[in-house]
Amino acid sequence: MSNPLVQAFFVGRAVAEVINERVEIALTDALSELGKFDAEAREQLHQFTEEVIARANRAAESAETGTTTGSSASGSGSTDLQAEIDELRAEIALLRTELQKYRSTSK
Repeated sequence: MSNPLVQAFFVGRAVAEVINERVEIALTDALSELGKFDAEAREQLHQFTEEVIARANRAAESAETGTTTGSSASGSGSTDLQAEIDELRAEIALLRTELQKYRSTSK
């Protein structure tokens, strides 16, 4: 290789080949990581969906169980429920009053 022009050509060609190989490796690695991320995200979404559905099914079953026992007492279940709500509201009002008294005496 006595001619510097020929030597520069082969050096340039070798540089291009090395750069091409490294870009190919980097692109392959990036696509591989992207594929892994996509697969993991899909798996996590699948697990999340299964957990949500399982919880919804359990809640529906417990609601059906509660409704079935409440409806066997005919209409008195809804009346008892309303009475319980009224009692809870009364207790909340009482607690608010006591809390206000406590706050006013502690100042």
